[in-house]
Amino acid sequence: MNKGTNSQPTYDHIVVGTGPAGAAIARKLTDDNQNSMLVLEAGDNNSKEQPIRDSLFAPPFILTEDFFPQYFWQGKGVPQKNVKDRSFDWTGGRTLGGGSSINNNQYVRPSQVNMKQWENLLGPLWSPEQETYQFSQLEKYNGQTQNPNARGYNGQLDIRQAPAYPTSMVEKLVTAIERATGFPRIVDYNDPNTPLGPFTRWQLYQTPYGQRESSDTAFLSSDVMKESGEGVGGRRLLVSYNSTVQRVIFDNNKRAIGVEFFKEGNCYYAYARKKVIVSAGINSPQLLMLSGIGPADTLNKAGISVVHHNANVGKNMTTHPVNTSMFTTNPNDKALPDADPFALYTGGAFLPDPTPGADPNRRCVQLIGQIGAGGMLSIILILLEPKSQGTVRIQNADPLKIVLADVEFLNNRSDLETIKNIYRVYIKNIAEELSKIDAHYQLVTPTLETIQDDSKLEAFIKDNLGPTHHIQGTLRMAPNEDQGVVNAMGEVFGVENLIVADDSIAPFVSDGNTSAPAFFIGANIADQLLRQDCKNS
Repeated sequence: MNKGTNSQPTYDHIVVGTGPAGAAIARKLTDDNQNSMLVLEAGDNNSKEQPIRDSLFAPPFILTEDFFPQYFWQGKGVPQKNVKDRSFDWTGGRTLGGGSSINNNQYVRPSQVNMKQWENLLGPLWSPEQETYQFSQLEKYNGQTQNPNARGYNGQLDIRQAPAYPTSMVEKLVTAIERATGFPRIVDYNDPNTPLGPFTRWQLYQTPYGQRESSDTAFLSSDVMKESGEGVGGRRLLVSYNSTVQRVIFDNNKRAIGVEFFKEGNCYYAYARKKVIVSAGINSPQLLMLSGIGPADTLNKAGISVVHHNANVGKNMTTHPVNTSMFTTNPNDKALPDADPFALYTGGAFLPDPTPGADPNRRCVQLIGQIGAGGMLSIILILLEPKSQGTVRIQNADPLKIVLADVEFLNNRSDLETIKNIYRVYIKNIAEELSKIDAHYQLVTPTLETIQDDSKLEAFIKDNLGPTHHIQGTLRMAPNEDQGVVNAMGEVFGVENLIVADDSIAPFVSDGNTSAPAFFIGANIADQLLRQDCKNS
């Protein structure tokens, strides 16, 4: 690898990654035209390309299957012993906007119950009230709600509730869910007062016209930077594409002073006067370990000098497992309105764990209606609070070597039992109610016979379980380093001037899609850094 001959430029801040957290931080910290910032994006600027901008490419697996090499990190996780040694893609967005440019468009805030756990562990900076405040500042909501004070209408992040006029298929499905579960339909699942229940309209990262909204279109838009990455209007910002960070550089006092990165066949260095901020998503734990922060035995075996030993780096990994059920439909019913194909999804619900004795006030299950192959109605079911936890560890000092990512699906038996109960209670009852409403709607997979047979149901779940790529917790935020990797400010324990701000620091698995908490984490930490600047000025 050739060493670059550049003049080792210095900035106030260096940010690694342009996903939800990194882009929000970049915008907020450079709004004053005082802070200078280098943002390093491993991918290219693909924001104007149709597969990225067009929301019709957003439903699960379309982008992954057809455009995997262009826009994604490429790798495989460790074979999963509890799901018949199947291996799943270890991937995320590798393009401007990160995961927000390739996700499924679903905008789901963590519930107030979920955020109360964060507050109890970390204090008021991560309280339900702070969450509501930050989202009301971030979003530009285009939809209905019964709690307008909890929503934002003037932020940078376009959120669209869709469709405005649900189809007959949606109405039948949501009515069936109401009758099967006893939960009445709700208007706005991101209203802190109504986190549970079925609904006819999803909230999507979309402009009012249905185009994808991502972190770059919201926070790195043309009024912030040129397509080439330079800031406009006096903003002291530079976004460098195709720039993969290899490691964080420390001085002899364990103070982060810069980064080494790889771009166009050369190795370069850049330096930070204030903070190095890592917002690299699934790659954040790898970057810390390559920089000498992590389990000492792992680092020693990899030939990496230990800057600070912390056994928690790469542990506590959580993600949401997903399963599916399939129904026949009435050929006269449409899943989406002809005038709004960008609505994408055919109703849904957030529900509690149906297991007897479980907390009836906690989100545990996410149901997503969607038309699948052959016009079949899929009900995708996601387990939102899994107990299973996995790990990430590096194999050696090579930054291009794929990590050993083991999500440990179903390593806690209670997850499997909960998924079985979701089928036995929710899916079975929804199937019964839906067929009463319209006999054309019949459950095809799994069959009722499978649902009623424990061994067959267990085999079905293991055969069909898949990933959501909702990776969280690998650099857990905690009060001390016995319990995690960063403090409530995102500051890495044991070193100075190094911050992590992305979903990897989530202290508890979020009970919904994980892009919204990443935006929240980035915005919240950026505000704290601005307050620090004010105190120090």
